[in-house]
Amino acid sequence: MIDLNEKVAVITGGSRGIGAAICLKLANFGAHIAIIGNSENPELIKQIKSLNKKCIFYKCDVSDYEQAKNTIDSIIKDFLKIDILVNNAGITCDKLIIQMTEADFDKVIAVNLKGVFNMSSLITKWLIRNKNKGKIINISSIAGIDGNIGQTNYAAAKAGLIGFSKSLAKEVAARGITVNSIAPGFIETDMTKVLPDEFKQKSLNAIPLKRFGDVDDIANTVAFLASDMADYITAQTLRVDGGLTL
Repeated sequence: MIDLNEKVAVITGGSRGIGAAICLKLANFGAHIAIIGNSENPELIKQIKSLNKKCIFYKCDVSDYEQAKNTIDSIIKDFLKIDILVNNAGITCDKLIIQMTEADFDKVIAVNLKGVFNMSSLITKWLIRNKNKGKIINISSIAGIDGNIGQTNYAAAKAGLIGFSKSLAKEVAARGITVNSIAPGFIETDMTKVLPDEFKQKSLNAIPLKRFGDVDDIANTVAFLASDMADYITAQTLRVDGGLTL
């Protein structure tokens, strides 16, 4: 059974969508939750606190190193430790490359890749300094594996995240810290609900399991990787896509 009792989990982009599902799932398994994001979700915080778990929201742009550092310092002060980091924060700015500006590219790389470096480097330093084993889980995408039209910036960041995870895993394995990434497929969120029906039907036809993923499909995978049950798993990329990339 998954047991995260009294663990402290930091989730970036945790206020909505997949991030919110991860926060609630980890809390249900016993973890205290530090949510990092751009906007607060009072209802989510209320739900987590109703489970008798500590939950605090921190407004932070993870692509800004100083903001990230100050936020991690505040989390340590408030929770006294960190056991789990889930790098979930991400943005899209989808355009064909002939239409994509330098700013479009830089913005996505800054949040989706540099933000992961900022959070991971800061928390890794704390884990090593305090001789604390930890779990780092990075949310990548199947776009980072197979690419996607109109997403050269997003796919580049998510592919970079997979390489980052493997390299970091090798660096910190001897310290008892594991690093893995998850590559979600088509997951039903507010962002995907607005896609054209024709596109959604085409995507559905390509999924062997014949259904879109739910945010809990990702949250369940995160919970497993965050638990002691996954202590011997590191440097892996788990595709949670219903078989889409077979």
